[in-house]
Amino acid sequence: MACPNWRVRLAARIIRGGGVIAYPTEGVFGLGCDPGRKAAIERILQLKGRSISKGFILIAADFVQLQSYLLPLTASTRSRLEVTWPGPVTWLLPARGDVPPWLRGRYDTLAVRVTAHPLAACLCRTLGHALVSTSANRAGRPPAQTTLQVRRSFGSSLDYILPGITGKRAGPSEIRDGRTGQRLR
Repeated sequence: MACPNWRVRLAARIIRGGGVIAYPTEGVFGLGCDPGRKAAIERILQLKGRSISKGFILIAADFVQLQSYLLPLTASTRSRLEVTWPGPVTWLLPARGDVPPWLRGRYDTLAVRVTAHPLAACLCRTLGHALVSTSANRAGRPPAQTTLQVRRSFGSSLDYILPGITGKRAGPSEIRDGRTGQRLR
């Protein structure tokens, strides 16, 4: 189901064309692009001054949008996810072998989240697939929490900034290991 918000539709069109955008999430603004567009991923890496070895988070409107990236999950792992999603908890889950290294970095897992942010979820629904998500900041700097902070950090180097307000979470999402449930961030 597409979102009625014209700004979300514009953001989706830019992403489909290989663009890089900023958008609000549960706690901070994120930079995002189509996970299948390696050139867009490389652009985000350059903008952030970040190593490809770290990998990225994929956010989605629902778990179905993430399944093609992941190995089958155990019932206990699925139960852990269901308690925290949609919400600001990112899980490191076993990635399928064909998930490109520009998404998973040097790991055999992929960081994934079903977002609870209404605009981010609407964007994923409009796209019809998951979206790359990384905090909107240059490496070593605090993440942007407002549209103005995104503009100050990145100027005109982004293709679009989806205006909106971040959620109530103070800071980036929590990250947990899907195998153990251990909190990593």
